[in-house]
Amino acid sequence: MLNISPIPAFGDNYIWLLCASGSTAGVVVDPGDAGPVLEALEREGLELAAILITHHHSDHTGGIRRLLQHSPEAIVYGPAGEHIPGITQQLHDGDRVRPGELGVEFEVLDVPGHTAGHIAYYGAGHLFCGDTLFSVGCGRLFEGTPEQMSVSLARIAALPGDTLAYCAHEYTLDNIGFAKWVEPDNPDLLAREVEARAQRSRGEPTVPSTLAQELKVNPFLRAHIPGVKQAAEQFSGRTLTSPAEIFGTVRYWKDSRYD
Repeated sequence: MLNISPIPAFGDNYIWLLCASGSTAGVVVDPGDAGPVLEALEREGLELAAILITHHHSDHTGGIRRLLQHSPEAIVYGPAGEHIPGITQQLHDGDRVRPGELGVEFEVLDVPGHTAGHIAYYGAGHLFCGDTLFSVGCGRLFEGTPEQMSVSLARIAALPGDTLAYCAHEYTLDNIGFAKWVEPDNPDLLAREVEARAQRSRGEPTVPSTLAQELKVNPFLRAHIPGVKQAAEQFSGRTLTSPAEIFGTVRYWKDSRYD
C-alpha cells in the first residue's frame, strides 16, 4: 500500500511524502524547503531514498542540497530539459522510474507551459503534476506558450478520471473565485466551493482532487464547453476558434484582471 501525505511549506506549498507500508524508505516530491521534510522523515521513522522534481523553480528545488547532505545516497530525479543542481537522474518523456521501495512505477510526462521543461510523474492512479495543473486552476505561463500548456493539460485530462492529481500549492479557493467569473452558474463548481471551504475550515488540504472532478470545475480544462468559450469571447471581444485560443484567453483573463 502506498501512503502519501502533504508536508506544508512556505505558507501555500505542499511537498509530497511517499512511502510504502512496512518500508522505512521515503520519497519526496518537489522539496523547496529541507527543514519540514527532515522533521517529517524523523517523525515517521523514514530514511530519504529518492527525490522527484517536476521543474526548476526554487520553491520546488531549494531543499535538495541540504537533503543530500543528510541523505547522500538519495537519488534525485528531475527533468532533463532544465538545469537543476543536484539532479542525479535526468528524465525524458516516456521514461519510467521506480523510486525508493514504493513498489510503484511512474511514467514521466513532458508537460511544458509553466516552465519549458516541466515534467509530471504518473503511476498507480497518482499524478504528481507540480505547477502544471492546480485544483480548479493551472500554472502561469512563465516560459511556455498557450499552445504548449493547452496540449499539456489535454494530455493530463486524457488520463483516467479516477487519477488523483497531487499539485504543489493550496490555491483552490482562490482558483474557485476566478472560475466563478467564467462559469458563475456551474453547479459542480459551486459544490466544490462548499467542499473546499469545509476542508480548509478543518485545517485539511483541498488536494489531491480527481481528474474527473477537475473536468467538471476547472475552466482551464473546459475550453470545449460552450459556456467557457462564450465567456472567453465576451472577455476578449473577438471570436475564438481553437482550444488553445480559448485557454490562452482564460489564462490572460486570470493574469490581468484577477491575480
